[in-house]
Formats: sequence, C-alpha cells, structure tokens
Amino acid sequence: MRTVLDFIRHGEPEGGRLYRGSRIDDPLSERGWQQMWQAVGDHCHWDQIVSSPLVRCHAFALALGKKHGLPVTLEQDFREVGFGLWEGRSPVEIQQHNAAEYAAFHTDPVHNRPPQAEDLLTFGQRVAQAFDNTAARFRDKQILVVAHAGVIRAVLGHVMQAPPAAWYRVKVDNAGLSRFRLDENGLHLVYHNRPQIAPS
Repeated sequence: MRTVLDFIRHGEPEGGRLYRGSRIDDPLSERGWQQMWQAVGDHCHWDQIVSSPLVRCHAFALALGKKHGLPVTLEQDFREVGFGLWEGRSPVEIQQHNAAEYAAFHTDPVHNRPPQAEDLLTFGQRVAQAFDNTAARFRDKQILVVAHAGVIRAVLGHVMQAPPAAWYRVKVDNAGLSRFRLDENGLHLVYHNRPQIAPS
C-alpha cells in the first residue's frame, strides 16, 4: 500500500493579499496562473485531482485535468476556513484599524477568532475527515489536492498531531507544494512548501 497526496495552495488571486476565507471567491490573477503552471511542470505525476470548490482552486484543477486527461473531484470540506468579518480585508487594513484584535488572533488563533469566524477546531475536524476520506477513496494512487493555506495548515496539524494553536506558525506560499504519504508504516509528511513538484 502506498498512497501519495500532494497538496498545492492556489496561486495569487486577483486583488492581491486579502483574507478571503470561504465567502470571497476571487479568481486567480495572471500571475497566479503562472505560479500554478510553473509549480506543477509539464509532466503528469497524478492519477486523480481533488479540489476545493472555490474558483481560485477549482479553475486550475479543471485546466490541469483537461490538459492531462485526469478526473477532477470537488471536495466541499477542503474549502478555506471562514474568516468572518475579516473576509475581503487585507492584513494591513486589519492591523491599522483593529490592531489589538489582530495581535490577539496571532497570539492565540483558537480562542481569539475574527468576529463571526469559523471555529478553528471544527475546521480542523472537517479537513482531517476530508483528508482521511480522500486517502481511503483513492487508495494506492497519487493524488493532487488543490486547496488553501488554511487547509494545508490543518492537514499538517492532522498528520503531525500538532495542536491548532500552532498552525499559524507555518508558512504556506502561493502555489507551494506539500506531500504526504500513507504506506505500511503509517502517515508521513514527505516535504512542505516546495516551489515545484518533486518526483514521487
């Protein structure tokens, strides 16, 4: 048994750096498309593509699937964490107008959520369940999951058994790639935040 799950964060969306969460559904910018194609390269490494339903992920998943003749499946629970009233706002704007709120979030993102944001523990549970379901559904295959920074952080937490309070200490670049492998020795992180796909 050997199942490989490659996670890629979407490229830069139109509008630049914002808290988009699960409600703001901006498409990829031209630069974002370039980042994604550069990260995956010209060769197909996968048997299956799984994508967040949000357009900044799904559009590229469909384009890559069409290029290589790969099936694409949507997974609703790989959508980004909800950021509540922060959605559509930039980090700079929030720091300028809600400095204490922003600092509290980064000190303890579990107990200091943005107003009306999704509970981080609940988010982690839905992502972990989606990860396990995807690994079981596509057992012994190599899978590309097109998702979000928050989803990748939650998957890292699930695999590494790291508490949610530590998730925001992890950097996830646009089009950064992380690989997880499930084999006879269990579930492992192979690498994180690579700029380009590596051979399996």
